[in-house]
Amino acid sequence: MVSQFVSPHKVGLLGDIHYTFPDGTHAIGRLDNNSEGLLILTTNKKVTQLLFSGKTQHKRVYLVQINNLLSKENLQRLRNGVSIRIEGGQNYVTPACEVKIVEDPSIIYSQIQATKQYGPCTWLLISLYEGKYRQVRKMINALHHRCKRLIRVSIEDLNLGALPAGGVQEIDEDEFFKKLHIVP
Repeated sequence: MVSQFVSPHKVGLLGDIHYTFPDGTHAIGRLDNNSEGLLILTTNKKVTQLLFSGKTQHKRVYLVQINNLLSKENLQRLRNGVSIRIEGGQNYVTPACEVKIVEDPSIIYSQIQATKQYGPCTWLLISLYEGKYRQVRKMINALHHRCKRLIRVSIEDLNLGALPAGGVQEIDEDEFFKKLHIVP
């Protein structure tokens, strides 16, 4: 599904989830069509600005499955920053970030379903403080690997936990702001 309530295209939408959302609900920190995981929905129009346009950068963590085994050299390249192409065709070097190899991804996200493997793969836990368009996928591509699965598992201290795909969890507004490290 796509991270929106309306679309001119025939795609799965947030409104297709069996949940009654309040009027004015919108997605924050959208996921691309091939990604999954934590998506914040709110009626508070200030949250996007506070979370992604403010002076303070906020941590986003992704569980990423890539094809083949990642070498130590490429692991270090990811950590140090790689050159990707961004909007307008410009080259951009990503800032240093945290990257760990994960042996058992179900420890990070218990709802992960095993998928049939066609050759070796590597699972990574990548923590970023920015989010350029398709940045994680472009970082992986820069190393001549392909991103097979991309799951956002947290934004700051707001975690996906054991929430299943299509699941909704309401959070008290005070707890919401506290977990996201933002002041309304």
